[in-house]
Amino acid sequence: MSSLAVCRPGLQPYVPVFEAMKAYTETRNSDSPDQLWVVQHEPIFTQGQAGKAEHLLMPGDIPVVQVDRGGQVTYHGPGQIVIYVLVNLKRLSLNVRQLVCAIESSIKLMLADCGIQGETRDRAPGVYVDETKIASLGLRIRKGNSYHGLALNADVDLEPFSRINPCGYPGLEMTRLKDLLPAGQMPPIDTLEEQLLDKLTANLGYRAWHTRPWDIHANGLQKANHH
Repeated sequence: MSSLAVCRPGLQPYVPVFEAMKAYTETRNSDSPDQLWVVQHEPIFTQGQAGKAEHLLMPGDIPVVQVDRGGQVTYHGPGQIVIYVLVNLKRLSLNVRQLVCAIESSIKLMLADCGIQGETRDRAPGVYVDETKIASLGLRIRKGNSYHGLALNADVDLEPFSRINPCGYPGLEMTRLKDLLPAGQMPPIDTLEEQLLDKLTANLGYRAWHTRPWDIHANGLQKANHH
């Protein structure tokens, strides 16, 4: 397929982006373009549909928001690469499992470029390095369209993960790319985002990706009007 639209609004509060991707998914039709939204978020815990209160140990001063993705509780914060995957599964000839595999494979390929071997686990979505988790994954499918996506720990503060049972697993240790690379060899976040976008775009069956201007609107991330 042709080029995939990518919006890169940078550091954003969580709730407006969550509402925008829900609205875009609700109002899109068979002609609406697939999109990837690449963001970092201000500190927040998000609790998935199956989320249990006991996995929130001591959130403290970090807000908790209930969301409609699968899975349990996770943390988002600056230095974490979040990519929301807003695609039409029928158009891409993918089922949900194949979409999950495409996302996980993209993360593993990007890590391999950094010299790190990532692994996946049955019935525990995400990507792991040895016994630690470096990337989380959660999706919602509505009318054949996906939203939510992946969160890769690049240079994020890991302390907030100690306030929860990450993804509902007590004692699960999180890691980040910065701690897995030799000192001074951490690429800029923008570079890592682009490497991951390259892998994900190809795994979704697109030839390339292009950035488009954005505004957070009631019905999604809209192309900005520049005067």
